Amino acid sequence: MKKGYIQIYTGNGKGKTTAALGLSLRAICAGKKVFFGQFVKGMDYSELKAVNYLPNFTMKQFGRDAFIFNNPKEEDIKLAREGLKEVKEALKSGEYDVVVLDELNIALYYKLFTVEEALELLDNRDPEVEVIITGRNADERLIEKADLVTEMKEIKHYYKKGVMARKGIES
Repeated sequence: MKKGYIQIYTGNGKGKTTAALGLSLRAICAGKKVFFGQFVKGMDYSELKAVNYLPNFTMKQFGRDAFIFNNPKEEDIKLAREGLKEVKEALKSGEYDVVVLDELNIALYYKLFTVEEALELLDNRDPEVEVIITGRNADERLIEKADLVTEMKEIKHYYKKGVMARKGIES
């Protein structure tokens, strides 16, 4: 039996979701099946079109078309909890080799569900599934559980000069 590891991409720098998408592409090109679940996101990102181009790639969003500022709305919590159920099935089904939990750390930061629920999800997954978790503010308990943790550190970003998200680069 092969072992699936838990990877976390966190930190304030750009590139966490991009790294998870790159790993997904690599896995698909190696004949693996990928489930990519995006928590807190409901906006129209270019990567949503990947399902039209890539075999063995499933992508779902579990958020609204607005960012959460301060307190989440009831709809944010409802969508995240529905997503939690769906990724639980993806992790246990044996259908996927890689499961990405994009912005899981942000969902936890905003208390859309608990760290204990996330840890239970990881503990009860098919042990062969590779799990990728992204988002700023990774909880220490998740970091402890993970096999690999990469922190993206912002050194310089053109956003501070007024450059907005560009289609195909940041969105």
